Amino acid sequence: MTGTAPAAGFRRAAAWVAALNLAYFGIEFAVALAIGSVALFADSVDFLEDTSINLLILLALGWSIAARARVGMVLAGLLLVPGIATMWTAAQKFAHPATPAPLPLTLAALGALAVNMTCALILARHRGHSGSLSKAAFLSARNDALANIGIIAAGLVTAFAWRSPWPDLGVGLAIALVNLDAAKEVWEAARKEHAERAEP
Repeated sequence: MTGTAPAAGFRRAAAWVAALNLAYFGIEFAVALAIGSVALFADSVDFLEDTSINLLILLALGWSIAARARVGMVLAGLLLVPGIATMWTAAQKFAHPATPAPLPLTLAALGALAVNMTCALILARHRGHSGSLSKAAFLSARNDALANIGIIAAGLVTAFAWRSPWPDLGVGLAIALVNLDAAKEVWEAARKEHAERAEP
């Protein structure tokens, strides 16, 4: 009974986080396309990736430690997706530089920050549950919240100091680097679980 309660709590948390991420993905993606923002595009892909991560977690929770470790490795790969998408969008931006409208950029990032902070708080109490799975979910929500602060800063700089595409582009590329680091952490946690499971 003791092990069932944390598992059920983590399952509910993952379901809520998946729903919140999917809902805000549509909003932020639409704004990113409308104003041509690399940072918002990268962040919206993050929301879709977070949805996938938490849905995978829901599927894998009842599996063995070895199976969960393998899913953890898959999740590490998923964390790379926003980085690759951002690099592609940034390349387009370099070819056709345009400054995104600062007000919708900032407002969309504020909304994203509220969603990600909520998700990070929901997941924080389950960080030690299911090893690399909970680590992947929590790191993703935490990193997204940090990215949102960067996007807000880019919007304010664009509005009041430097009317240029570079603040948005710089934050978008920074988001890609943060996701690479998170992917490495999750991969290492999953490998450790796999090695511990293989020990006699």
